[in-house]
Amino acid sequence: MATISGVITAMVTPFHEDGSIDSAAARRLARHLVDNGSHGLVVSGTSGESPTLSDDEKLGLLKDVLDEVGDRATIICGTGSNDTRHSVELTKAACRLGVDAVLVVTPYYNKPNRAGLRAHFAAVAEAAGGVPMVLYNIPSRTVINLPPEFLAELAAEIGNVVAVKQANDDELAPIDGLDVLAGNDGIFLRCLELGGTGGVLVSAHLVGNEMRAIYDAATGGELERARELDDELALIYAATTVTSNPIPVKAGLEMLGVIEGHLRLPLVPASDEEREVIRDALERHGALVAGGTG
Repeated sequence: MATISGVITAMVTPFHEDGSIDSAAARRLARHLVDNGSHGLVVSGTSGESPTLSDDEKLGLLKDVLDEVGDRATIICGTGSNDTRHSVELTKAACRLGVDAVLVVTPYYNKPNRAGLRAHFAAVAEAAGGVPMVLYNIPSRTVINLPPEFLAELAAEIGNVVAVKQANDDELAPIDGLDVLAGNDGIFLRCLELGGTGGVLVSAHLVGNEMRAIYDAATGGELERARELDDELALIYAATTVTSNPIPVKAGLEMLGVIEGHLRLPLVPASDEEREVIRDALERHGALVAGGTG
């Protein structure tokens, strides 16, 4: 199957002030991201506030993004949950729409054992048919960790499990049979240096061209140049983690005039102090004029 690679932006979901999805803004944002460095997009992932989206909303958003940039970028849809039947049906629906891959998170809260995890991922993979499946290991949110040796076993046992979004920084390493994608911005370059194929990234909303330059330099053998570029983004990486994702990046996008920064409860807008951290990082990077509004 095709390699899942490059700068893949975990796209936020734009909302109107009343909390409904702003489809026009979603299309505009998708186009903006692909025009500014993204090889691909994840729709309805954690950064897209997936826990608060209905299945109809997720599929409607996917349709919009596929229609807008599906011929120019790899489009991945988040279809995982802690209910296997639900994940199976959502995966089938996303694949019918023509998605390039599905992103399936480790089941959370009900804490299945390894036998349950195997059965869950196998069922969702079968529902995907021939569509590639990216596993999403993020123990900070799901409680369960998928160790590298277990991920390798899943890749060997399930034919269309092709990649992992690795958000456990401590276990970032090559994994037999899988494309490894950085799940946190701060390990993007380290992942590439270790032979990973890219990253599912948040800061690419704000500095997509710069993250694309890191990818191009690292994969082109210019590691020193890639390290220099990565160092220049340290403040941006820090700013996008000043509070829970995607609160900071939505504030940053609003400051840059890309979309409005509305969120759905239980997420709330960035505080004045948090906005100041985000603004300062954007100003220091040169992305925002000092003293500007927003």
